[in-house]
Amino acid sequence: MPAQAGTHASFHMRDVEVRQISRHARVQRSRLFAAACAVALSFAAAGAATAQLKPDTANVATQEIEVTARPIASFAKGAGTPAISPRLEWRGGLELASFSTLFGGWSGLALSPDGTRIVAVSDSGTWMTGELVYDATRPRALRSVRIGALANLKGKPLARQRDRDAEAIRLLSGTPEKGTALIAFEQVHRIGIFPIDAKGLGKPTSYLTMPKEAARMRMDGIEALAVLAGGPRKGAIVAFAENPLRGEKVHRGWIWIGGTPRGFTVPDVEGFSITDAASLADGSVLIVERRFRWLEGLKVRLRLLEPDGIKPGGTAMGEVLLEANNANAEIDNLEALALSTGEDGETVITLMSDDNFNRFLQRTLLLQFTLKDEPAEATAEAGKSAKK
Repeated sequence: MPAQAGTHASFHMRDVEVRQISRHARVQRSRLFAAACAVALSFAAAGAATAQLKPDTANVATQEIEVTARPIASFAKGAGTPAISPRLEWRGGLELASFSTLFGGWSGLALSPDGTRIVAVSDSGTWMTGELVYDATRPRALRSVRIGALANLKGKPLARQRDRDAEAIRLLSGTPEKGTALIAFEQVHRIGIFPIDAKGLGKPTSYLTMPKEAARMRMDGIEALAVLAGGPRKGAIVAFAENPLRGEKVHRGWIWIGGTPRGFTVPDVEGFSITDAASLADGSVLIVERRFRWLEGLKVRLRLLEPDGIKPGGTAMGEVLLEANNANAEIDNLEALALSTGEDGETVITLMSDDNFNRFLQRTLLLQFTLKDEPAEATAEAGKSAKK
């Protein structure tokens, strides 16, 4: 009967829809699993296998390389929405690539005050300089790129792999074209002072006194450096260990007073690792954090530490400005952070990722945000009030 036929037809259609939904769910789960596996493999490569993937830089001569840049239009992607403070505004990003086998592993980044010149260090023991080109406020290309080997006190390239693990760079003075930089190394834990000129980074002139806790560090050494840009301790050098030391539940930080490192702490929030730091003009310190877990994949976070706690014996508290994962945002293994100033005087945050030289699984990303003194909504309301 027609009614019966119609009933059967309706049943079959619902059955097809259920199967389609079920298939879509399986596809989504497969994609998430594949993404998690890719991230897991990339983090596994950051362990013992990474030493096999990193290029041998013992005999590298300073050279120019070509870097291509693919624009990233939107930070958010896929499922869900990254948690972003209203004080942050997306500017744009780039996915960077090069045919050079030396390109990759970028763990530390510093920019000129106007954000147009960069200097970066890799955990393979190399440095990179270049010009960051913009289309209005959006990053568009990386040009005039040069790469060279980090040197020892004798001016020779670092010979041993474990001596080359550079994790952070911060300018003490000047610019990426002519100045002085601090570079922190893991494995053989040290922080060196390196001159920069037209030829690139020269040999270190000296090393800082390391905190006594360095003897307890393994692969979780000093991962982040900052030079306080303001406040009562302006000019002081600040460093952070990547993870809590063995047996501890808080992050360790140090501030150098009169050449001596003095300790302070940063509360651990949900097991994230600190991967870089930079100071704002008021003496507060922005840190980038990272966490990987099998069931959630990769997460990254930006946390702004208040200046009052960044002192000997202090506890540095702060607010979370951004939290994102690899399913809802264009992120990768973000290990490098730098601050600069935009044309209108705004603070520009630049983040860069370490691809672990795993080009098939990871990317070298350069991401930029504007940090506003007030939330965008408050600024807009203030503008409306001013016009009345």
